[in-house]
This record gives sequence, C-alpha cells and structure tokens, in this order.
Amino acid sequence: MSSEGRVWVFGDDVNTDLIIPGRYLDRYDPKHLAAHAMEGVSKDFSKQVRRGDIVVAGRNFGCGSSREQAVIALKEAGVSAVIARSFARIFYRNAINLGLPAVVSQGAASSFADGDRAVVDLSSCSIVKADGAAKASLDPIPAKPKEILDYGGLVPHVRARMKADGGPS
Repeated sequence: MSSEGRVWVFGDDVNTDLIIPGRYLDRYDPKHLAAHAMEGVSKDFSKQVRRGDIVVAGRNFGCGSSREQAVIALKEAGVSAVIARSFARIFYRNAINLGLPAVVSQGAASSFADGDRAVVDLSSCSIVKADGAAKASLDPIPAKPKEILDYGGLVPHVRARMKADGGPS
C-alpha cells in the first residue's frame, strides 16, 4: 500500500477523547464523527483534512478509552495512515481491525512538519517527503495484522476466509 497526502503532526499521549471528544458519541454515524475528528487538539483538522492525509505523532497515540469511534473518525475524515512512535494497544488493534494502517516509526515525528506532503509506502516501510528532503523508516507491520489490513479490516478478512472455506459469505 502506498498513499500520498499532507502530514498532520501531533505530540505524545494523544488520547481517544482528543481524537473524538465524548460529547460527539451521541451518534455512531461515521460522517458525524469525522466532522469532529481531532477536535480536542486541532480545531482546523476536520475542516482541512483531505483523503490520503497522514497523521504523524509521538508516543502512546490513542491512549485512553477503547472507543473504536476514534479510528472511525480518522478513517472517515480521509486519513490514510497513522504513524507514531508508539500506540496504545487497544487503539492499535481497533485501527487494524477497522482497516486503518497504524505504523510505528521512531523518526517520523521529528522528520516531518505540519503541511508537508509525503508518501507512505508500507511495502518499503518508509515515509518520504514529496520533495525527497526528509525520510523516515517504518517498522514492518507484523504478518497477521498486515493480512487483516490487506482485506480492509477484520470483518472483510473473516468474510473472505469463510467464503474460501465454503461457509456463508
């Protein structure tokens, strides 16, 4: 998977209430959630984010509650990948299960700035500034999570496996 977009840089400990504030959890509608994505740390994000954009962050991204709506808000807003120094375990699993690449990189947060255009290439494990001026390596996604991402998430993955095994599709 390769995607190009604008980089949005955030710091350490961005929790799920900052990604999608609890007051917006009154509806499970993905468009409603996307309209408030990252509102806890950036009032402009949901208005300016575009399909293909990339979130780059520090340590412990997605800490806090286990709300999958945080991933849904980012994905529906158009984010193509979240790259961070580390992830809260439940956010990482929710991202993989919902088909949003969550990739560890020790160098991305210090190599990119808000607004940089970059290309994320999961097959070469890199994020490269569009003009080539900056590059950071990405940790490879482990085999099983990568397989789930290749199908677009856990539900499509399970459906495909059941169909291949002769079960209901």
